[in-house]
Amino acid sequence: MADTAQIEEIVKQVLASMSGTVSANHPVASAGTANGSIPKTAHVAMLTSLEHFDIKEFPMPEVGDDDILVKVEGCGVCGTDAHEFKRDPFSLIPVALGHEGTGEIVKMGKNVKKDSAGKDLKVGDKVVTCMIFKDNPDITMFDLNKQNVGGADVYGLLPDDDIHLNGWFSDYILVRGGSTVFNVSDLDLYSRVLIEPCAVLVHAVERAKSTGILRFNSRVVVQGCGPIGLICIAILRTMGINKIVAVDGEQKRLDFAKELGASDAVNFKAHKGIEALTAAVQEKCDGHLADFAFQCTGSPAGHSNIYKFIRNGGGLCELGFFINGGDATINPHFDICSKEITTVGSWVYTLRDYATTFDFLKSAKKIGLPIEKLITHTYPLEEINEALKTNLAMTGLKIAIINK
Repeated sequence: MADTAQIEEIVKQVLASMSGTVSANHPVASAGTANGSIPKTAHVAMLTSLEHFDIKEFPMPEVGDDDILVKVEGCGVCGTDAHEFKRDPFSLIPVALGHEGTGEIVKMGKNVKKDSAGKDLKVGDKVVTCMIFKDNPDITMFDLNKQNVGGADVYGLLPDDDIHLNGWFSDYILVRGGSTVFNVSDLDLYSRVLIEPCAVLVHAVERAKSTGILRFNSRVVVQGCGPIGLICIAILRTMGINKIVAVDGEQKRLDFAKELGASDAVNFKAHKGIEALTAAVQEKCDGHLADFAFQCTGSPAGHSNIYKFIRNGGGLCELGFFINGGDATINPHFDICSKEITTVGSWVYTLRDYATTFDFLKSAKKIGLPIEKLITHTYPLEEINEALKTNLAMTGLKIAIINK
């Protein structure tokens, strides 16, 4: 017979499931029980209106033969989450956000044997998801190279449905059959949270290499030292590139850029006008203009300026504009044609880039790059509104939800 404490707990669960909503500031119960069993309900941070999440409680769904139930350990806050929180540009509200997540498999369907790279999967393994290709006949689960994944579905940006466990801002997520999933049990929690943004930069560097200009001894400028630019610097340094000049307007970010592998830094606020700024960059490149540049800001003025830092015959990778940031003004004659600059754009990643990211994170740690310091603020799930406001205020670098 159940004791009084058990009965009280059952009554609380029934009452909570009847209301379906918990205050986003009210502590969320632990996602599991003492013996590791799966609870009857799950908590989801649901964006219910602009700049407001509610913690919703839903029945735990059935796990189909091709599905995986994951207990969420953590999820990074992406700029896309912040845009959705602030403006709902994708018209998804109500929506369960969070796509930079990771967690532990607690239950899996009988047909699930391998991850998307062919690695064995079992209960207890730590996993991340990439994109959902369920309805795309051009991609098979084991084909990592076929195409860029931009435009595919992603957990954390799905319309709400009768399952509800569609985003990583939750304590459980149901990974449906047809999804890409990777076994990353050999990585620590913070590294796993950083996989998705790092994959964006692995792809950008691969795009840069396709020009034939980015080489081991290249002089490289990285403009913009938010999380994207900082990760770019770390990847370049891990590849063995030594001359990396970081350009930003915040000295703290420039100092951290040096920790992650930048050889030199230029604070654009210390230089008046593009000619003075270009001269400062050139000085840090040993009197030369850069062989290659990565433009990592979402600023049209930043895009206009970047060409001035690049030598004749050099290369540029533009990856800063994940949303429409407005038009940039350049002079095609002086900025591109007469200098014969080779330009590539970069957008999201391929599955191969995703898998390559795991090796990058291990290599970065081996050479002593403090990649985990990118995560400057962590919040529990019930404080997700504060987490998003911190992200919008730009008072830190990478913000993450870490479950208790």
